[in-house]
Amino acid sequence: MLPRHKRFIGILATLIGVAVAVSLILASFQDNLLYYVTPSEAIENIEDDQSKFRVGGLVEVGSFKRSEGSLKSRFILTDGFESIEVNYTGILPDLFREGQGIIVTGSFNKMKVFIASEVLAKHDENYMPPDIHPMNESSS
Repeated sequence: MLPRHKRFIGILATLIGVAVAVSLILASFQDNLLYYVTPSEAIENIEDDQSKFRVGGLVEVGSFKRSEGSLKSRFILTDGFESIEVNYTGILPDLFREGQGIIVTGSFNKMKVFIASEVLAKHDENYMPPDIHPMNESSS
C-alpha cells in the first residue's frame, strides 16, 4: 500500500471517529433537555406518559398554601390566560413569593395537578443581593 493511501485511510478513520463522538454528545445533550412551557401550553399538551418538563409563570396572589408543620406546599401558577395547580414538597427558594415569576420542574398526575420536583425562583434584571442593596441605596 502506498504511503498516500495509508495517510488517506488514517484521515478517514479520524473523521469517522470525530463524527461518531459528536453524534453521541449531541444525542446525550438532547436526552437531558427539559423544555420550558407556559401553563397554557402545558394544559394543551397534557401527556399521559408522565414525562418531566418545566413550566414557567407567575404565582397567583392569594393561592399559596403550606401544610402546618410540613414542607408540603400548594399554589397556582398562571401565565395570565390559564392556571395550573402545583404541589411541591421541599424547601422553597428565598425569592419565592406570590406574584413572583418561577419555573417548576415535574409532571402532571392523573388528577391533572402538576407535581413539582424542583422550584426555581426567577428575578428581574434589577435584582441585587440583599446585603448589597442597602449599600447601593446609601451611595446614591
